[in-house]
Parts: sequence; C-alpha cells; structure tokens
Amino acid sequence: MAESLRDQLLKSGLVKEVHEEKRKSAPPSRPGSGGSASGQPYASNRPKQGKPQGGQPGPGGRPNQGGNPHGGAKGVHAGRPHRGGGKSPGAQSRKDGEIDLAKAYAIRAQKEAAERKQAEAEAAEQARLRKEKKRKVEELLKGRALNRADADQVRHFPYGDKIRRVYVDAAQLAALNAGELGVVQQGGRYLVVEKTVIEELRGIAPEFIALLVDPNAVNESDDGVPDDLMW
Repeated sequence: MAESLRDQLLKSGLVKEVHEEKRKSAPPSRPGSGGSASGQPYASNRPKQGKPQGGQPGPGGRPNQGGNPHGGAKGVHAGRPHRGGGKSPGAQSRKDGEIDLAKAYAIRAQKEAAERKQAEAEAAEQARLRKEKKRKVEELLKGRALNRADADQVRHFPYGDKIRRVYVDAAQLAALNAGELGVVQQGGRYLVVEKTVIEELRGIAPEFIALLVDPNAVNESDDGVPDDLMW
C-alpha cells in the first residue's frame, strides 16, 4: 500500500521542523491573557476588574487605602508602637520620683507648720503666765510698801548681777539687817515690805524678791565685805 503524503513528510522530518519554527515565532503568552503558557485557561476565580479589594494592589500598583487594617497602606504602621498605649518605664520612674519628692516637701511643710504653731502656742502661754503673775504680784503688794519719802540712809544689795540700792531710815535699816523687813522689785522700783509679804511672794514669784537677810547666815560675803555695808 502506498504511503500517504503525511507519513512521508513525518519520516523525512519536514513536518517536525515546521512545528518548531511556528512555536519559536509565536509571541509568549501574558499573565493577563485567557490562557497559560501550556495553553490551559486561567482559573475562573481570578478577581474581576473593578473596585480593588481590601489589601490588594489597586490601579497603578498602589495599595488600596480603605481595606483590611492589617494590609495595604494601614499595614505599614503595624510594626510601630501604639502612641496612645502604656507609658515607658523611664517616664513612669520619673513621674514616681516627682511624686515622692512632692510628697516629701508636703510632709516637711506640714511638720514645720505644726512646729511653728506649737512654738506660737507655747510663747502665748508663757506670755499669759507672766501677765497673770504680774497681776498677782501687784495685788499682793498693793498698799503694803513701807518706803519713806524722808529716808536718808542707803542700803545696797546685789540683785540681777548688779548692785542695787534702796533708801531707808535708821529703824528700817536695822530691821533689814535683822531679816525683819525685805525688799522686792516691782516695775523697776524697790519696795521695802514686811517679812510676811516676802513669804507670800515666795509662793507666787520668788524672782521678784530682791533682799531678805537670813539672821543665822554669816554677815560677810566671800570677799570680806559685809552685805549691809553703807557707802
């Protein structure tokens, strides 16, 4: 049986060469075409042209701005720390240090105010006591001074680290030296009073007693000068 023309061409290799030339000269298939390089059509679930989906590139290769927050333009900020979140340890430490310092200043100011208030209260109490004592001394000595306007003799005595003096007559001088009379200080003046007044004053304000001689004591001081010396 005679061979067909196709068989003869296949045997001679002409048909194969023609196929190779056609395949080389054919343009390469593009991804957007209706088929693949192998000639198979693309899957039907390829995204349709239209509004870009979230997280998918839009026209021109730009990411979609209004899509999934984890993709597209918003996804760029995914690796950055959230500025509105928790504070850093350093800032927290500084804030705690400032709070502690402010608390220490507040406690110190409160303590100083309490001490100042206490000191003012004590000073006011001391002033009240001095005023009350002065009033009692005035009441005790009212009308009981024995100073004479015609006294011509001077009696010196130590009081307040200084030598003081009071004018008396001869009888009063003898009574002072015998311890029967005494001298008290009131308002910068020195009053001659009975010994009983001195004893009463001792229970109220002994610091106002300027002179009261003890008849049983030695009449001379350590320097050898008698206490009742007149000069």
